[in-house]
Amino acid sequence: MTPQLILASKSPSRAQILKGAGLPFTAEAASVDEAEVKAALRAEGAPAARAAEALAELKARRVAARHPHALVLGGDQMLACAERWFDKPRDRADAREQIAHLAGRPHELLTALCIVQGAERQWHHVATARLVMRPLSSAAIDAYLDMVGDQVLASPGGYQIEGPGIQLFAHVEGDYFGILGMPLLPLLAYLRGRGLGLP
Repeated sequence: MTPQLILASKSPSRAQILKGAGLPFTAEAASVDEAEVKAALRAEGAPAARAAEALAELKARRVAARHPHALVLGGDQMLACAERWFDKPRDRADAREQIAHLAGRPHELLTALCIVQGAERQWHHVATARLVMRPLSSAAIDAYLDMVGDQVLASPGGYQIEGPGIQLFAHVEGDYFGILGMPLLPLLAYLRGRGLGLP
C-alpha cells in the first residue's frame, strides 16, 4: 500500500511546488518554537546547515506523531552570511537593514528536507545555494521595498528570486527549487522508491 504524504507546513510556496510536480499530499502545520531551537544550536556552535536540518526533522516528527503510517515531510531554510543567521524581517526597517547588509556580499541559503515515518527518520537532504547580491544604493533598496510591499517580510533576507527580488542579484548558484524552499529532484527520487510520483 502506498503511504500518504503529508507536508508538515502551511507554507504556500512549498505546497505550490509539490502541487506543481503532481504529487498527492495534504498539509498540516507543525508547532515548533524555531527561535528557541536556533538559539540552542547557536549556543552549541552548530553550523547553519545543522540548524536547518534539525528544524526540518523536528517539524516532521511533530506531525508524524499524529500520523504514524504517513510519510511526513518537514522542511526548513536558513540564510547565513559569514557568521550571521537571518530570520524573516520583522518590518520594513528590518528588511531594509538585511538587504543593505547582504548587498555586495556572498551568502548561503541552506534548505533541509526530512521525511519521518512513525518514529523513524527515513530520509533527509540539505541543499546549499550560494548567492551574491549586487551592490545596492539606498535609492535602489527603497525602490525595491516599494515594489514588493509586505512580501518583503515573507523570507529571510527580504527577497524571493522568483519575483522582483531577482533584480537584487549579480550571481546565483544552486538548485532553483532548493532556493525556493523545496529541493525537488532529490525528493522525487526518494518518493519514487516509496511508490509516489511517476514510476
